[in-house]
Amino acid sequence: MKKLLRKGLLSALSGAGLPILTLAQGVGAGPAVRYAVTFPNAVHHEARIAATFAGLTPGQKLTVRMARSSPGRYALHDFVKNVYYTVATDGAGKLLPINRTDPYSWEVTPGADGTVQFNYTLYGDRTDGTFAGIDQQHAHLNMPAVFCYAQGMENRPTEVKFELPAGWKVATQLRATGEDKTTFTAPNLQYFMDSPTVLGSPQLLHTWQDGGRNFEMATYYSGPATEVDAFVKKTQKVVREAAGVYNGEYPAFDFGRYTFLADYLPQASGDGMEHRNSTSLTSSLPLREEGALRNLGTVAHEFFHSYNTERIRAQGLEPFDFQRVNMSDALWFGEGFTQYYGELILRRAGFYDDEQFFAKVSSWVNARLNSPGARYASALDMSRQAGFVDAAVSLDPTNRNNTYLSYYIQGAGLALCLDLQLRQRYHTSLDKYMQAMWQEFGKTQTPAFAPAKAFTVKDLQRVLGTVAKDTAFAGSFFRRYVYGHEAPRFSENLATMGLAVVPVKALAAALPRQVEFDEEGRCILNRNTTIGSGLYKAGIDRGDQIVTLDGEKITDMATLEGIMRRHTPADLVPVRVRNRAGQERNVQVVLTEDTNVQVQAMESVEKMTATPAQKDNRAAWLASAAK
Repeated sequence: MKKLLRKGLLSALSGAGLPILTLAQGVGAGPAVRYAVTFPNAVHHEARIAATFAGLTPGQKLTVRMARSSPGRYALHDFVKNVYYTVATDGAGKLLPINRTDPYSWEVTPGADGTVQFNYTLYGDRTDGTFAGIDQQHAHLNMPAVFCYAQGMENRPTEVKFELPAGWKVATQLRATGEDKTTFTAPNLQYFMDSPTVLGSPQLLHTWQDGGRNFEMATYYSGPATEVDAFVKKTQKVVREAAGVYNGEYPAFDFGRYTFLADYLPQASGDGMEHRNSTSLTSSLPLREEGALRNLGTVAHEFFHSYNTERIRAQGLEPFDFQRVNMSDALWFGEGFTQYYGELILRRAGFYDDEQFFAKVSSWVNARLNSPGARYASALDMSRQAGFVDAAVSLDPTNRNNTYLSYYIQGAGLALCLDLQLRQRYHTSLDKYMQAMWQEFGKTQTPAFAPAKAFTVKDLQRVLGTVAKDTAFAGSFFRRYVYGHEAPRFSENLATMGLAVVPVKALAAALPRQVEFDEEGRCILNRNTTIGSGLYKAGIDRGDQIVTLDGEKITDMATLEGIMRRHTPADLVPVRVRNRAGQERNVQVVLTEDTNVQVQAMESVEKMTATPAQKDNRAAWLASAAK
């Protein structure tokens, strides 16, 4: 491997980067940072990476790091854990000593030629929007999980060259150089790290134009090519519908194109990750029937991010800090409003019928109504917890079922109610609000590939007041639902569209979904009991055993469900419980139900009727916006 490294990889590191404006400090100074990537052991999920840092001061220590976080993901991941067999040389291949200063960094002192070539093996076997997935068929590379970087050289241009196995092709938002299309450039580290790249075979590439913009979808799929063709056509319709929200206007994509990187393979984990001019789509679901619809939902969400989050961007999200988590107060808007539009776009495009879309609306309503955490913490508070929940991993148990509600779901519910209120009270819409945000914060981008102006939560309130022509309304909405933790008035708002919020009894499922049975047939509470529930009030919690319920010994799920079916909400039943210390006690438990609801058209609910005006409002809300 060392022989291959010196004669193969190091000889490939030639050429110069482009002196393009950088994200933070103008023109990048010094030679480009160059990477070369080979796959000599792809069968065992390994790649070999060579990084060349030139133009250094001889004798002055260079710190080489691996990222700890990734654009679009709000948690720490410590990608260095999959890096090993590190070797450093000068430009002539002479070994240089490496000093490991901390778990994420190496120190190397350049020799007289002012060059450090840092080489390592990378392991990657998770194909998703955050990590690296490498095998004999393809490599799905999220840059922070793959490439080291040098402290102090973040503003230099970047060049990467891939030595491809036979038949492999490359798909990326990066700019290709040369006719071989194996070498790509980025203006700086920020842009490079935000540019996932997929390589492999077979690659099904579809290209199209719409609204004066170029699009491409590079798909890796083990099913029939005809299914990919059909899916791409649906994607095109979704793209047009997303643009319709912004009055048919597309962003001015960098380098003239937008790229969908789609890995629909058995080994892929279901995920989607937005980037400035591309999106990473990974799923093991097939591109047909329900699988196609679910995958299309990810497409709708992630492409909408090319406006909301990538260009209409909150302060704090950029520049990316690769050694810690970027925190934002506005993920309820960036992710939550995108969640709302991702589902609405599928309805407007005709991929959902009313019943399917209303089921999504029901899920947002139910999540908010059943969340103890949302009663005490605001949408801003939930956004600030992203570093602990967005694919974050912790060994110790948490109490999040009582303290947290996803900013995706909470934000979607807020978007829903705001849209309906704007339509009913102000004869405008959330589309108009998003258009106003686009005009002020998203449309104008700097030559350094960043928003000319990032927004704050105060800006969101101000623009809402302008769109509604009612600053008092905007202030009230933000005070109650964004800064505060008042529950939105779902029933009242949905009624304006001729929709009813119908309670659904779920007593039989309330207790069984909180327990599991071990090998000995013991009924164990497998999660923290919900604040306000009968179990919580009776002092029963995670790890406790339900020995008997209503006088019957509980040894299997069938017995438990049978007892639940005999009762109604608010019944008081005797329970014998054993805690972790083995102590048993008898308590009385009030049976509580999930306070779930189902959103339905009024005309389908007994003794209810939607007026013609309500039906017209609904039709306008759900109508296609594509130009």
